[in-house]
Amino acid sequence: SLSKLQLKTGDLDPRLFSRLRHLQKLDLSDNLLDKFPNSLTLPDLRVLNCNNNKLEDVTALKQFPLLEELTYENNVYLTLNDDYKVMFLLENLRLLNGKDITKLANHVRRVNSRKLTSKVTAHWEKFFRDQLPEKYTAEQVKSIKKKFLKSVQTNVVYGPSSLSEFTRWRVKMIAEEFLAYSLGLDLNTDPEPEEKMDENEEESTESPKEAAEEVDQVGDFSSYINNVTVTPSKRKRNNSKPRSGNKRSKSQANTEEEAEDVSAEPLHFLQCHSKGNSREDFKTQLWSCVFEPLLDCGARKDPIVSSSRTVATCGGESVCLIDCETGTVLKKYKVATEEFFSVAWTTLTMVISDSRKKSHNILAAAGRRGIVKLIHVAADYCYGEIKAHKKPIATVCFSPTQETHLFTASYDKRIALWDIGIPDCDYNFKASQLLVLEALSIPLRIALVPTCPDQYLLAGCEDGCVAWNIKLDKEQKSRPFEAIFQFPDEDGAMTTSHRVDGLAFLNDDVIVSKSSKPGCIYLWSWSRSFDTKGKGCQRTVSAVILAELEWSTTDLSYLTLSTCPARGHVFCGDETGSVWMYNLSNYTTAWSSAKGKRSDKRIPPTQILKWPELRANGEQLTEVLINNVVSDPTFTYLVVLTSVNITAIWKKS
Repeated sequence: SLSKLQLKTGDLDPRLFSRLRHLQKLDLSDNLLDKFPNSLTLPDLRVLNCNNNKLEDVTALKQFPLLEELTYENNVYLTLNDDYKVMFLLENLRLLNGKDITKLANHVRRVNSRKLTSKVTAHWEKFFRDQLPEKYTAEQVKSIKKKFLKSVQTNVVYGPSSLSEFTRWRVKMIAEEFLAYSLGLDLNTDPEPEEKMDENEEESTESPKEAAEEVDQVGDFSSYINNVTVTPSKRKRNNSKPRSGNKRSKSQANTEEEAEDVSAEPLHFLQCHSKGNSREDFKTQLWSCVFEPLLDCGARKDPIVSSSRTVATCGGESVCLIDCETGTVLKKYKVATEEFFSVAWTTLTMVISDSRKKSHNILAAAGRRGIVKLIHVAADYCYGEIKAHKKPIATVCFSPTQETHLFTASYDKRIALWDIGIPDCDYNFKASQLLVLEALSIPLRIALVPTCPDQYLLAGCEDGCVAWNIKLDKEQKSRPFEAIFQFPDEDGAMTTSHRVDGLAFLNDDVIVSKSSKPGCIYLWSWSRSFDTKGKGCQRTVSAVILAELEWSTTDLSYLTLSTCPARGHVFCGDETGSVWMYNLSNYTTAWSSAKGKRSDKRIPPTQILKWPELRANGEQLTEVLINNVVSDPTFTYLVVLTSVNITAIWKKS
């Protein structure tokens, strides 16, 4: 037993341990180990306890081939993927963290390996076999190996996405063996550093149809929706027909042709925010969702994936983390007396032991009680709260440049800027208020200006669209707004007084806002509307409008919009359960030129995704409002939040 000795990896001296030829049981629990040295040997080791350490990788455990019992609970960096890796690597393993894994381990080693091998082989046959000439040079071998390994890890998908890291690890292993044995390709070429995949280098070839195939093998996946069904005929129909209507200009016609590129299919409908987990709850309103940022985890950084599949959603008393591919609710946080309105992610570099820094995703959630909850997701731990306002918080967002800076917009007609601090290894942290922005009405949506996120913040409020100077070198802690924007009203006159319940940047300059005029969403220019050199506070400024988007004529409020800047898309749901999608990539170049003229006609949606026929307890769900629609940064998934406690996930097909 070497438990509770503050041991670090360097303390495990291979020269000493390699002499322990007959050691069968080793307890290294409650230490500071971040990995195992590769040459401890211990040829007869049967039982190993590594609980409560800081292990980041398990592959070095393959040096203990006779291991039968292994425990490594409370190592925060180890995931389900690591469980599967040790099951594959240790053929004699019976107990993992106290559970009998014999049956599952056999499945992982045999069935999983067999299926992945057939997929890897098929991928080579279909896309790469003909690329290799009969007589090939070492350089050609090196090139095709590199392309094949990159392509096969991207496109061979199997099992739930929570196991995607394990799957790619196995696929790479199988692909290398395949090249070495089946084809006789020499693998002893110089290893190259893994690069990010060029977008056009390989076409995606397989969609993850089998993604949910092995969910029952994985363990405790909670299924939160059993009583909502999609009528098959409705689901199979084309839910994404381009909208027909008036004649289009040439650029609009191009947009129409791209409509096929945007078509999406419904993937999952989840009822995971129910009050008291009730299956009868079709009333809880869902308000906000944000995709988790990808972590740059050094050696564990994923070279293949460029966008996260995990989304945080909030509504009612709970916040959920959902895997969009499988529809699995990965985690759920509940506060019985709260109604959550907004969630936001940041990535903090936290110092663990040995002064080692690591990146961790932190989720902030806030709502009716005016309190911000701070959650360290990987550790399943809500480590703190900030009593930010005495009235409800409508929305929160983090600064893209200062990871600890959080803006909270409240019904008290103020927007506060907080420094949430960085928690230490015991989760002690110190939050401080840096700034208070005074609004004339309740701020509903906030957006930092992409070209100067440390200087200007925009807010869509109950009674107008307003901008503040938020530069922290000014001494004034409480600030009035710097400008209020005026827009055309229904009669064509300019007005500052209107509810702005949708606000987002489409790119560095173009703002999308939804406000006064029924059936209309405005696109307007920040740089042409707002003169940053202008003097004086509370000045009225006319928004320089670039275009109008055609939208529902409803007068219902708080159906908000979102953008996908990388793809030039705008999304907005309506009062009938439909999602209006606008592909504006053909327009943005013209708008960015100095002489960019306003588009005279309203731009119609590229597509409208219709709400499918859902039945709950045999009855059709009606009167579905779409409160929010958000895509991931690469527009693979579209998450739709409704007024009837249903989270709908669509996938771009």
